[in-house]
Amino acid sequence: MFSFFVTVLVLIQVIATSGGQSVSDERNQQACVSAGVPGVPGSPGVNGSPGRDGMKGEKGMNGEKGLVGDAGAQGIKGEEGRKGEKGIKGERGLVGDVGSKGNAGKIGPQGPRGIKGETGRKGEKGEAMTLNWKQCVWNRYDHKDSGLIQNCNFRKLDSNSALHVAYAGNLRVKCSSGECCSRWYFTFNGNECSGPMTIEGVVYGSPANDNPLRHRQIEGYCENIPAGQVTIGFNIGSCNKFTSTTYDGLTGWKSVSRIMIAEVPPSQK
Repeated sequence: MFSFFVTVLVLIQVIATSGGQSVSDERNQQACVSAGVPGVPGSPGVNGSPGRDGMKGEKGMNGEKGLVGDAGAQGIKGEEGRKGEKGIKGERGLVGDVGSKGNAGKIGPQGPRGIKGETGRKGEKGEAMTLNWKQCVWNRYDHKDSGLIQNCNFRKLDSNSALHVAYAGNLRVKCSSGECCSRWYFTFNGNECSGPMTIEGVVYGSPANDNPLRHRQIEGYCENIPAGQVTIGFNIGSCNKFTSTTYDGLTGWKSVSRIMIAEVPPSQK
């Protein structure tokens, strides 16, 4: 298409040139008797370079929003599909093989039968015992380092019973040098308890502990004492396996001292 327009333009130029030349030819014809034969048309000119793109046009204005269309009619509900046929019941699976029975464990050897113990003899019915008790009280202090501090007589009712004895009061031992120890203990008719062991208490002293005056309590149970009158003595002496003799014992300093005695049922076996 482009080459067509170029050809047309060239023809127009040729015609225009021919028109200008015709005036000149007429003049020449006056001078000359005959005109020359027209020349061969020239070759088409070279295509011109493509023109530049035109400037981009301005953005057009947004058009008005269109009206909302009417809601479409609800479609017709489709027919319900037919119910599918029930599937074929599957075949029952095969029963698995029964496992083999485990081996029985070995039975252990039976232990020897124990020897039957002898039937114990029936115990004698105990007699009801009312509480039989006594206390001896004094208010003095005694500087004896050995010997009897106080006796208290008691009438025991049953040979099978036990005696509970207790001392409550202030005791101390004092020494100017080295170490010292005093022992307070009970006697029953002049003898210390042997059922099961002695009833005693010891107080240890030293120069660093100058005068340890303290309220103390010594008590215990004594068995194997026959019924009848029992003289219970509270005594002081040196500690067993303690060789020091430079000590000063004190019993009942500025306070009441007491011996308490009670007859009680025998101990359980």
